[in-house]
Amino acid sequence: MTSLSKAPDLVSAPVLPAGQWALFLDIDGTLLEHAAHPDAVSVSDELRTLLGVIDERLCGAVAFITGRSVEVADRLFHPLKLRVAGLYGLEHRLTPDSPVVTADAPADISALADAIEADLDDSHVHIERKGPILAIHTRSAPHLLAKATKLVERALAELPTGYRVIPGNAGLELMPLEAAKGAAVRRFMAIPPFAGRRPVFLGDDTADENGFEAINDVGGVSIRVRPRGPTVAQYTIQDVNHAIGWLADNFERSTSLHPQAIAARL
Repeated sequence: MTSLSKAPDLVSAPVLPAGQWALFLDIDGTLLEHAAHPDAVSVSDELRTLLGVIDERLCGAVAFITGRSVEVADRLFHPLKLRVAGLYGLEHRLTPDSPVVTADAPADISALADAIEADLDDSHVHIERKGPILAIHTRSAPHLLAKATKLVERALAELPTGYRVIPGNAGLELMPLEAAKGAAVRRFMAIPPFAGRRPVFLGDDTADENGFEAINDVGGVSIRVRPRGPTVAQYTIQDVNHAIGWLADNFERSTSLHPQAIAARL
């Protein structure tokens, strides 16, 4: 496991040299600013266009690695349709045209969601049911984060083995142990068009750390957006706007990264 670095010691995200790159992107907090409610986010036409251009330039070696479901990611970015690992890899679509491998919602998680919602009983706390994953968003009620954490940790002891709690920037999530962004990255890297390329991963939250580890293990480039606290990411970007600008600078505007230019250098 890669050792943790303190965020202030990180180096700003670099300009990438020409080469065969694969790009993995978290969505919320990385490409989109967080909102009080997950459904309140919006995707600009400019961002859709940018991602479409990057996907073309990288010959399809672009994938979302997100805690959202594949269905929600598709809806947000419609009509753009990229490869995607949803629910931290529990769901995935390996090509834009392949069927989605989905994850079922266990009955014990559904019952737990009902119980926690009743205990919190606050309209400013959003309980998000994502199949086998339960997310509690406290961005609009930060004073309830401690109470929500205690409720989930207490419930964890009553669930079958195989679950864990992941704290986030403004809430927490209860998920199966096999929900891991690193596994999702490795799944994509084993198949075309990702295989043989050097991976880059941009994320912003605790759940992205596992993905950073996978990227670091294969000599890729890991970048955390607006880091808070320790991280294994090699580089940092200060916010969403700068992350999008960095993507444009490195994958849209640089002609050296066009597939024909890359091929000429090999």
